[in-house]
Amino acid sequence: LKPFVILEIGVAVLLIVFLFYFLITRSNPPKDALFFVFAEFSFTCVIDLTSALEYDGIISGVMEFYQKTGEPYLGTAYAIMMCYWDGIAHFIMYLVMISRITDRKAYRTIGLFWAGSLSANMSVFIAGIVAGKYGSEIRPAFWLNFLFLLMPVWGAVTLFTRPKDRPLIGGYNAQHAQSMKLIWRPLDLILVLLLLAAMAFTILRGLVALDSPLEACSVYLRRYEPYLKDPVAYPRVMMLHLFFYGLPLLGAFVYGLLKPGCTWMSDWTMFFAGAMTQCQWAHIGGSLHPRTTAPFRIPNDMFWYVLTANLLYAATPILVALRVYSNPYFFLKIAPFPGQTGLPNSEEKDTKYKDK
Repeated sequence: LKPFVILEIGVAVLLIVFLFYFLITRSNPPKDALFFVFAEFSFTCVIDLTSALEYDGIISGVMEFYQKTGEPYLGTAYAIMMCYWDGIAHFIMYLVMISRITDRKAYRTIGLFWAGSLSANMSVFIAGIVAGKYGSEIRPAFWLNFLFLLMPVWGAVTLFTRPKDRPLIGGYNAQHAQSMKLIWRPLDLILVLLLLAAMAFTILRGLVALDSPLEACSVYLRRYEPYLKDPVAYPRVMMLHLFFYGLPLLGAFVYGLLKPGCTWMSDWTMFFAGAMTQCQWAHIGGSLHPRTTAPFRIPNDMFWYVLTANLLYAATPILVALRVYSNPYFFLKIAPFPGQTGLPNSEEKDTKYKDK
């Protein structure tokens, strides 16, 4: 089939699936427009999983025509791992969110995790195609990927602007939690140290992606992660994403663990946890996949060091998000108690005296 025909077929299939979901819900239409996004994308998850299974030789003869004339870069190690994530993790998220929308229940938390995951997924994927060795082989089907980038961005904006599932104002418990210094909050202290280490790791790998002449960068690239220079460019693009966008967020989370009352922590930690989990899944899996050529794989003598560092790097935002979600008192605004006017004691006394 000709490349433009592949694009037309892709658009037609997406429209047919959308119309199908629209027609079957006409009698009881969902109140949330994101329902149709999740329903549509759950269908494409099956396609992505099929693609990954075929490239890995587990099945055959299903998507061979599309692999050759549609999107040949789907055969790269990164893209295969990306498709596994979409076909399994995103598919489960879609089913959960569709179920909660149907039952008129909130799904804001898992929705933010999904938005972060798919936004990171597609932004790295699209930029990597253009910047890497497949930049000269872009075909019309490539433009379909922008739909899968714009929808999670729209979803994130929609979810960020909705009222939160939990109250933002706390009482005595919040006041007690916020009166404790960091030294008396050992879990938060550990998380701050992990975040600082993650920031240093992000800076190092970002400088490697920027071809820094620093000796530390050349040693790390040569001895630890040569995958960062894989010509497909996905690893390099991912490191730059984390360097320019992830690094400020990691710093903001350190601030949020030090400064009481940062109500934004619950949303942004969950969004970034989704982004980091997807990025590190594809990065670790891509560096280990047999389709990555030997010179770019992790050296055997450094394998466990690199794997441990990457797993800990992926786990840090997840641990921060779980900390904020499970015990949110430190991150709430404090409601004034009966008898409080919000003024210091001396000013309150002066005010009472003047009234008299």
